[in-house]
Amino acid sequence: MTTQLSSNIKIKNLYGRDYYLWLQQTAQLIREGKFSELDAANLIEEIEDMGRSEKRAIKSNLVILLLHLLKYKYQPEKRTNSCKASIREHRRRLRDDFKVSPSLKRYFAEVFDECYQDGREQAADETGLAIDTFPIKSPFSLSETLDSDYLY
Repeated sequence: MTTQLSSNIKIKNLYGRDYYLWLQQTAQLIREGKFSELDAANLIEEIEDMGRSEKRAIKSNLVILLLHLLKYKYQPEKRTNSCKASIREHRRRLRDDFKVSPSLKRYFAEVFDECYQDGREQAADETGLAIDTFPIKSPFSLSETLDSDYLY
């Protein structure tokens, strides 16, 4: 009992001192089935943070994708290969995220309008066009936004 308690205290102390080593030891404890020795509070926090990180990636990629779709549509005289490459790249990132975590498609739909507004504002900033140039409601459907053939 004393050994288990002292190793539990050690791993809890390790979290703030050496994160990578904490991860390695936590994985080892799980592999060995030593669940009572886990630093459960920090492990739960890390797992929850992983989910938040996945959601942030969806939002970030979606805003950038919508920004470039708007620039492509509303500033045709300034279309560049770089813009097209960015559209392709961020579609691929989202597609890859959805392959690994299909449940994130629901989140994509939930935040689409919010991300469109962010992309709209950023498009106005980057192009110098008036914000009113870009419709208040997205001119792209969810499926068009992800469609690798749309706008090409």
